[in-house]
This record gives sequence, structure tokens and C-alpha cells, in this order.
Amino acid sequence: MKEIILVLTEIINNIHDFILIFVSDTLNLNATDKDLHFWIMGIIGIIIFIFVLVLSNIISRLRFGITILSFIYTFTVMVVLVFAIEIQQALTSRGNMEFQDAAIGLWGFIVFFLIFVVLSFCYLFIKKILKQTKKR
Repeated sequence: MKEIILVLTEIINNIHDFILIFVSDTLNLNATDKDLHFWIMGIIGIIIFIFVLVLSNIISRLRFGITILSFIYTFTVMVVLVFAIEIQQALTSRGNMEFQDAAIGLWGFIVFFLIFVVLSFCYLFIKKILKQTKKR
């Protein structure tokens, strides 16, 4: 996993340098590194926000829309958390930084979420049966 992060870091650094040289030399804007971060991250952020906003509006109209949105949000936080822990382990040398650890951690969340879904389904099913028997 450490190698993957190093390769990704190298790719991002090369893209960063290319954009900075393009903006500074080709466009003669004399942009600083901070200017580059302001514009690029601002543009990336607003594109992601608009995509998430549209997708969230579509999903929220579904029957279990709020549950789906909650799962997506939680899964996103879990991905960040799992990789932050793996990176922390590499930086502090307290454990091995492995992609499999991250994948297993996320799998654990998915398994527990599926248990939650099954229990919720059982609860709603029993509630519906009891409601129908009371009507009779």
C-alpha cells in the first residue's frame, strides 16, 4: 500500500508541476502555489458539490432515501478514516500499512450494516404483521 501511495503522490506532483508551469509560462499569470491550490481545489470542490447535490436530491426521493444517503455519507467517512489510520501506522511505524487492512476494515462496516438492514427488515415486517392482526 505504501508503494501505491508513493506512485499516486508522484502522479499528483507531476500534474501539479505541469499545471503550475502551464499557468505561469504559457498564460503569463505568475501564479503562486497558493493561487493554484485556490483555483484547482475550488473548481474540483464545486464540481463534486454539484454532483453530490444532484445525486442527493434524486436519492432523497426514493423510499429509503435518507437511509441510502446516510450509508453513502458513513461509507465515505469510513474510507477516509480507514486510510488515515493506515497512513498513520506507516508514519509512526506502529503496524504495517497494507491495503488489505483498509479493505477488511471497510468490509467489517459493510457486514455490520447488512446486519442492521436485516434486523430493520425483520422489525418492520413484524410491525406490519402485528398491525394487520390488530385490524382483524
